[in-house]
Amino acid sequence: MAKYRMVQTGFWKNPVVSEEMTPEDRYFYLYLLTNPNTTQSGIYKITKKQMAFDLGYSIESVHSLMERFIHHHQLIRYNPNTREIAIKNWAKENIHNGGKPVMDCISSELKEVEDLSLIQYVADPIHKQDVRSLYLSFCAKEDIHIDEQGENHPYITEKEEVHDTLPRRQTIRGQKEKENKKEKEKQQQKEFDPSIENNPDMEASSKTQLKNEDVQEIIAFWDNNGFGFSNVNAKQQLLAWLDDSRFLQPKALILKAMEIACSNNKRKLNYVVGILKNWENESLLTVEEIDACQENQNPETKARASKQPCSAGRAIPGEFKLDLNAGEES
Repeated sequence: MAKYRMVQTGFWKNPVVSEEMTPEDRYFYLYLLTNPNTTQSGIYKITKKQMAFDLGYSIESVHSLMERFIHHHQLIRYNPNTREIAIKNWAKENIHNGGKPVMDCISSELKEVEDLSLIQYVADPIHKQDVRSLYLSFCAKEDIHIDEQGENHPYITEKEEVHDTLPRRQTIRGQKEKENKKEKEKQQQKEFDPSIENNPDMEASSKTQLKNEDVQEIIAFWDNNGFGFSNVNAKQQLLAWLDDSRFLQPKALILKAMEIACSNNKRKLNYVVGILKNWENESLLTVEEIDACQENQNPETKARASKQPCSAGRAIPGEFKLDLNAGEES
């Protein structure tokens, strides 16, 4: 079913929009109000990587815009841990009539919100008492951390440290998987070199070295297989998947997606990202899960899959049957 979002003509008469926002701010704000991830509640999940991909901006540009909207315009809040964004005046723009269908829709969406302080943030400007009460009923289900000044814990950016006091539910599947993965990697490093356990600086240095090796391997594959040696912006967007995804094996899955792109002669960022998005949406987070999914494909589909290797010498897996809808890279 088609999904619509309303933007009133009065949007352009708002003094904040007309006098304080730059053209880039207005474009970004309209995107936040109308992108496909939006929900009826005004709180939804989205990554900065996806914003950059949709808008045609770099990750750095999106980060700068987010900073302006959080700290200068004070129109949004973003939890980088749960990847949830809340639009302060969402109800003013989108919730004009209540009724059971609308209330039921909002209620079902609020149940999925992980950071409950975002619900309080959206509820504060709501004037319709029945709608406001619905939002506040979810805030009352769980205590929200309050600091010494009586304000909600400040929202941090990706450049700052993520504290354990940030309100969030601890039963998130993806978060637990990441924690288990980190603990396993830490244990493996200790077994390899017991001195790491008593030397945090050595452990941090080891992680940095592994990260740099992953980046170098991905860039080498990109450059050596015809994806565009001078396309620095595309490389940056692809490398963002190392940190900004639910994958348990991000480097291996990025390389696997690039291999599939090579085998299909689709050496474009959009094509690779399309593969990665489909895997993430299907919760295929490891190479083993993807291989198992391929094994369950129709034999005729597997027989048609390409088997030619890329120039880096890596074997190309069978064709992964997903609707990529990948366009040409701009």
